[in-house]
Amino acid sequence: MSALEKVRSERLGKIELLKKRGMDPYPAECNRTHENKAFLASYDELLHKKETVTLAGRIMSLRVQGGIAFADVYDGTKRVQTLFKKDDLGDEFDFFLSVVDAGDFIEVTGTPFTTNRGMHSLLASGWRMLAKSLRPIPDEWFGLKDEDERYRKRYLDLLLNPDVADLVRKRSVFWNAARSFMRSRGFLEVETPVLETKTGGAEARPFVTHHNALDLDVYLRISLELWHKKLMAGGISKTFEIGRIFRNEGMSYEHAQDYTHFEFYEAYQDSRKGVPMLIELYRTIAKETFGTLQFSIGEHTVDLGKEWEHLDYNVLMQERYGFDPRDVNLATVKEHMKKEDMAIERGLDIGRGVDLLWKKVRKSIGGPAILTGMPVYLEPLAKKTAGDPRVVDRFQILIGGSEMGKAFNELNDPVDQRERFEKQQALRDAGDEEAQMADFEYVEAMEYGMPPMFGFGVSERLFSFLAGTSIREAQLFPLMRPRG
Repeated sequence: MSALEKVRSERLGKIELLKKRGMDPYPAECNRTHENKAFLASYDELLHKKETVTLAGRIMSLRVQGGIAFADVYDGTKRVQTLFKKDDLGDEFDFFLSVVDAGDFIEVTGTPFTTNRGMHSLLASGWRMLAKSLRPIPDEWFGLKDEDERYRKRYLDLLLNPDVADLVRKRSVFWNAARSFMRSRGFLEVETPVLETKTGGAEARPFVTHHNALDLDVYLRISLELWHKKLMAGGISKTFEIGRIFRNEGMSYEHAQDYTHFEFYEAYQDSRKGVPMLIELYRTIAKETFGTLQFSIGEHTVDLGKEWEHLDYNVLMQERYGFDPRDVNLATVKEHMKKEDMAIERGLDIGRGVDLLWKKVRKSIGGPAILTGMPVYLEPLAKKTAGDPRVVDRFQILIGGSEMGKAFNELNDPVDQRERFEKQQALRDAGDEEAQMADFEYVEAMEYGMPPMFGFGVSERLFSFLAGTSIREAQLFPLMRPRG
């Protein structure tokens, strides 16, 4: 019998002892009167009144010193030390020690008690089992060190690692700060479909699944964009959405296959006028979530509070490679990729090659910066710039050497949109699985009339970068390959 099997067997035996005593090892009800945090906050008042309270939570540690036992109980808010005295409890004290282990959830009734060391505690007059654990939790001092094990048993990681639990709380603050910011400015929160017959709004390989009722293959969305634009055509002029999107691509420090994405759209607005609002949005989210505007991201030191730089894509590319991306040919792109020791995939087009070269440049930019001047072939859904039809009105936010959001003057010309879709579809037909699908039903919606609009999107990569960790670490339960 293994050590774990022995522990499980012993604890199963304790469940039988609880039942013989008439105590349900897994009751449905809990008689807690105070959260631990509230108990400690009002401790002096409760002590003065000698008020009887009931706390509940998991036993994180259990220490026995003769006729006294100390159980540290954690309910997700705070830990409280509870004291069990044999002189007060008699036979119940011995029964408690015979059936209780660290990891169990218990309910403790008693009165506030300050130890000789000044510890605010609860002196038990009674207790009850809430949930008997069958497996021992790892030692708090050593915890779970293996990354694979931490992700597989995230519930233990949260329990033993305060930094991980704090990250979960900050993640909630982060998205709620964005939500409050948008609502305060009159934007309507909406929910758009996750299952689509065509994917749109980005260049990415989608996940495919089968819809049994309709007997057809459908895709998990890779963007929120086209649905929101249809809402604009329908007269809903200010929308936003915070939801999951799915891209069947590679995994890295800053890439995940399913993640939370935030997009908003505003009709009758120019993105140039919207950029100051974006800067305010980022500063607000950062301040509310992390309490600062200064961050260390990889090799970059980033201050969101300083004046943001304005950079031109084509100038940066010419400085690095000596060619103008607006007029470059595929042979030149491949030549520079070879110089950079980059693999050249079969069927490589100018857009993909230029983008791969650009990412080498981007890594050196700490930001915060607003990037403009992207060639039209890199963005099928943005409006062309009036002064130079070779580039689009796209505003990319750069922070920590990576893209941290994109804003657009959205394309609303159906003829132009149809032409771009046809070019993207030709790339797909040639084998490019990440090129956008031609969605002519969307073009039909545009033909009914679509207002000028400002659109913006950013993923949870922003949260992970500001938190100084990988996107997988910042997710609650990252996807793992099953064991075996």
